[in-house]
Formats: sequence, structure tokens, C-alpha cells
Amino acid sequence: MKAFVYRGPGKKALEDHPKPKITAPTDAIVKIVKTTICGTDLHILKGDVPTCQPGRILGHEGVGIVDEVGPAVTMYKPGDRVLISCVSACGKCVYCRKQMYSHCTTGGWILGNTIDGTQAEFVRTPYADTSLYPIPNGADEEALVMLSDILPTGFECGVLNGKVQPGSTVAIVGSGPVGLAALLTAQFFSPAEIIMIDLDDNRLEMAKRFGATACVNSADGKAVGMVMKMTGERGVDTAIEAVGIPATFEMCEKIIAPGGNIANIGVHGQKVALHLECLWDRNISITTRLVDTVTIPMLFKTVASRKIDSKRLITHRFGLDRILDAYETFGNAAKTKALKVIIEA
Repeated sequence: MKAFVYRGPGKKALEDHPKPKITAPTDAIVKIVKTTICGTDLHILKGDVPTCQPGRILGHEGVGIVDEVGPAVTMYKPGDRVLISCVSACGKCVYCRKQMYSHCTTGGWILGNTIDGTQAEFVRTPYADTSLYPIPNGADEEALVMLSDILPTGFECGVLNGKVQPGSTVAIVGSGPVGLAALLTAQFFSPAEIIMIDLDDNRLEMAKRFGATACVNSADGKAVGMVMKMTGERGVDTAIEAVGIPATFEMCEKIIAPGGNIANIGVHGQKVALHLECLWDRNISITTRLVDTVTIPMLFKTVASRKIDSKRLITHRFGLDRILDAYETFGNAAKTKALKVIIEA
């Protein structure tokens, strides 16, 4: 089969690879129909994720058709159409019992990280009964690809951890796909203001169409002052960091109001300064999280009922044979105006 393989920092290739086989009774082999590229994949290619070693097939999102199941799989059979969660959950360990599936002792975020992922023609999915979701007939599979990772990530790590409430003021630093997913799902809670901050005017314009009440281009270094002015020098109730670099996290520290919540989503590859000399008396909370995907069933219903249109996040489409072009497009989003790219296997 064809597969996209990480070959070390800055190195990648589309290669021929053996089709995966069942290795545990709880496994399923899924034929990929549609997958996508995540910002985390770009972090891997930079060498920011040391758990992902050269030779790994990347990708942790997608929809497909069950090709084969292990003898312990009871919920799925060959031919079933399924959504693949980015997190694999055994359902039995101490963390799964807490619904903290991201820290499953034998699963978690392993697809495209410590085991081969979804950017291929086939993928082996561990714990199929608790890590796949059935796709009903007639569902829009492109829209559902966004449920594998970015919608639950934006919602769980940003909106829920950030304790967005009716009438509150929210700032989302980073208007990329995950930041926009946080913007879409923050509106479930009717905040009074959602301020999007980014360097890219195109993405900020997209954010306005997605429901942002204000947009700030931070290229001139004056974003903090502008946000403080917008909020009467009070700051924001929730600051969601959706980039993963020191400058954006420190911006969240500067714009958070007393009693506010900083919710980190970004994947950080280097240390960040925590300015407790400014924050020690501010009654704030700071949260970090790897998506647990516990909200996929709820988000499934909101997408199916068209309460949110996750398909709006998709800007480009490629075949698997052009995945190198897809990475080039996604990795140069400022020039290509890419958000999410769909790859058809």
C-alpha cells in the first residue's frame, strides 16, 4: 500500500509499505477513505515530538471502511463505515475509567505517533470497539473527518477547559484550524465577545465569517494593547492559546483578566516563561490538555443536525498520491490560504 512516512526532522516521503495486520484480538484494519493533515504532523516533521521516530506513517484522523476485525471486536464488522478517533482507548485502565482517554496506559495518542497512522491506504486501529464510531448512512464524511481531532480538541482543550460562559469575553490566539474549531464550539455557550488574534489577515477574515466579534492582527506587536482597550483595560475572561509558541502563550498571560482562565491547546516544542511576578495575585487558572475525545458523540450530533458546519474548515482536496503537495500547501498556509486539507486514499 501507499503510505506517507516521516523520515526524520525535515524529511518525509510517500512510500510503498506492507498492509497492516491484526496483532491483537481488539484490533481492526480500516481502509482509509478520507484523512487529513494536522498541525501536530507539522510539529513532528520539525522534530518537536520525540516519541515519533523516523519510519513512522503519520496521521491520526480519518474515516474509512472496516476491512478486517480481530476476534474480540463485537461492535464492528467488515464493510462498516467508521470515524477513527485520534485517541485510542482501552476503556479499562485507571485513566480510561476517568474518561481521560488521552492517557490510556496502552493507548492514548498513539496513531501516527508511536504506531503507524492514517495517512495511508489502510490503518490498524487498536481497541476498535472503543476507538471507532459508526457513520450513519448519508452522513457527510468530509465533515466528519473534522471530528477525529480538531473539533473535540478545540472544544475540550480550549472551550471547556477555558470555562467559556454566557456573556463572557473570550480571546483565541491563533486563527488556524484548531483556533477556528474553538471559535465554532465556543458559540455553544453564547459568550458576549470572541476576539481572534493572528498574523494572517486571510485567517482573520475567515474567523469573522465563522462568528468572531472582533479580529486583531498581531503583526505590529500591538495586539495586547488593542485587546486591553477593547475590554476597558480589564482583559478577557478566557484566553485560548492555539498556536504552540512562547510568544502566543505569553500574550495570553498579558491579556487575561483577574479570575480568568488560560486554556492551552498548542503543542509546545520549547520552554515558555510563566510570569508569576505578574500573575501571582490575579486569581487565574491555567490548564493544559491532550484531547480525550469524550465529546465526539455530542459533536457528531451537532454536525449531523448542522448546528455547526465543520466542512467550512476544508479549503483544499488531494489524492493520496499528491500528499507531498498537500503538505506543501498546508505548511504554507499564509500563501495558499489553506485551513484543513482533505486527502482521499
